[in-house]
Amino acid sequence: MAGKIRIKDIAEKSGVSVGTVDRILHNRPNVSKTAREKVEKVLEEINYQPNVYASALAYNKSYVFWLIIPKHESEAYWEEIEEGALKACEARRDFNIEVKIKYYKRFHVETFNKTVNDCLEANPDGVIIVPSTLEVTRQFTDILHNRSTPFVLLDSYMPDLKPLSFYGQDSFQSGYFAAKMLMMIASNEKEIMIMRQTNNGVVESKQQENREVGFRHYMHDHFPNIKILEVDLPAEETKAKYDTILSKFFDDNPTVHHCITLSSKAHLVGEFLLRTNRRDVQIMGYDMVAKNAECLRQGSISFLIAQHAYMQGYSCVESLFEAIVLHKEVNPVNYMPIEILLKENVDFYRRTQL
Repeated sequence: MAGKIRIKDIAEKSGVSVGTVDRILHNRPNVSKTAREKVEKVLEEINYQPNVYASALAYNKSYVFWLIIPKHESEAYWEEIEEGALKACEARRDFNIEVKIKYYKRFHVETFNKTVNDCLEANPDGVIIVPSTLEVTRQFTDILHNRSTPFVLLDSYMPDLKPLSFYGQDSFQSGYFAAKMLMMIASNEKEIMIMRQTNNGVVESKQQENREVGFRHYMHDHFPNIKILEVDLPAEETKAKYDTILSKFFDDNPTVHHCITLSSKAHLVGEFLLRTNRRDVQIMGYDMVAKNAECLRQGSISFLIAQHAYMQGYSCVESLFEAIVLHKEVNPVNYMPIEILLKENVDFYRRTQL
């Protein structure tokens, strides 16, 4: 019965005009407190459930969301984020949603600040952001809060920023799980290697920092006698430079047979191992990007942990849509599944699954 109630019926029961009821249902201004109380009382009595989809379509408003992510290579993990976001935009095309993808250079605060300042000037309806450092990102998100602009954090969770929602893996648990998987094949080793991509000795994201904490936590608790050697590959260096660093490491440490990286760059080591015919060494890493998958098939990568990047991009847009357009509550924290890929199942991985 409640679903068949018309605005005219609500107006008659409330003793107000049809226009007043319409303004209240669509949360528009210029309604007296007395009229609002009358209408809300009737709505409660009849258990009125608005058709939020029909209401949003009738409003005929257009929405712009900004997706702010690091600049990346053509086949990188981030490309799947973009594909997912654009697919969500296409799925909601009846609601006039546009996603604008903007980039900043990882490790360069200046480019991050320029991109977010452009965002503030454009004043979009919602923002999806892969954060820089906490301090730098907070300057941006504080302004978004002051403007009541909803934003979703992607990839790295920083609860202090109080986002509308977060999508990504539980980084600590992911690193802990990675160590557990690696030790299934490396438990008899005396030492292993961890490879990190760094800028001035600092890893490229909070997510990777937390993964390493989880990784080391597991190793400390279960394999305290295995020595963890570190190799840092500077970001934006040449393949020749990487080969020099890796050649020296493996020449100096011939007993290392198992490695791990907590980023999507396992192929930097995997391709090196194939080129130099080091068949007794493997590395474990993250993300189902093409170069990683090929190394997995050829045996230089032992395992990959998939992060479902496409699902993350899609879900971020969907959360903004539900919160801004449909005025629904959304889950504040959304951890992605931790999925292990091996040579035997890599070709069955559904990259665009939701």
